[in-house]
Amino acid sequence: MKISYNWLKNYIKLDVEPLTLSTILTDIGLEVEGMEKYQSVKGGLEGIVIGKVVSCEQHPNADKLSVTTVDIGNDELLPIVCGAPNVEAGQKVVVATVGTVLYNGDDSFTIKKAKIRGEVSEGMICAEDELGLGTSHDGIIVLPNDTEVGTKASQYFKIEEDVIFEIGLTPNRSDATSHIGTARDLVAGLNHLYGKHTYSLLLPNVDEFKVDNTSLNIDVFVEDSVACPRYSGISISGIKVGESPD
Repeated sequence: MKISYNWLKNYIKLDVEPLTLSTILTDIGLEVEGMEKYQSVKGGLEGIVIGKVVSCEQHPNADKLSVTTVDIGNDELLPIVCGAPNVEAGQKVVVATVGTVLYNGDDSFTIKKAKIRGEVSEGMICAEDELGLGTSHDGIIVLPNDTEVGTKASQYFKIEEDVIFEIGLTPNRSDATSHIGTARDLVAGLNHLYGKHTYSLLLPNVDEFKVDNTSLNIDVFVEDSVACPRYSGISISGIKVGESPD
């Protein structure tokens, strides 16, 4: 079973780092068999910032290249040679700075300071497919004019990072076959370690829940009210089977 560190934080005010938490989960009977770092975009867009194209001129030695200067919010303008047909002065763009690692599936390459046809280039103005944000390579990403220069791309594009725990759940632990169930047991374990009432379970608000209709009644018969004091059910209609959202 996979458990998300971020999702657990919906149900516990969690301040324990993932490695320590993996030990605690194992100690309370939810054995962590593996941990995996998750990023919604590989590399997390580290080293990539929002910039403004200050100038854009035809490359003197190449018809299909432009020589630009780009402001990324520090004291110096970056000279960047760009091959995109849609690059223009005044645009807000996404810039991979020197040292940034970009990924293409399992392959990767590092942005380096270079000379391209005799012109210095200290970065790369990116298209969406070069960042893993889409498939288009028609040109560079052009952002709205009010986008703030120097903003980290990971912040602008809301890149999510998480740690996923792989738990070897045993058949007797059906109580923990969900994030809320895991969080409930984790609260007990954390309070045992760090002091009673230090942590509590934060259940989602269900005030908006209401019964829409009673046309799909389900008959429930409890044959042994001692062994099963309560049994409840609910019917759900209007369900559409489709692709999961991103």
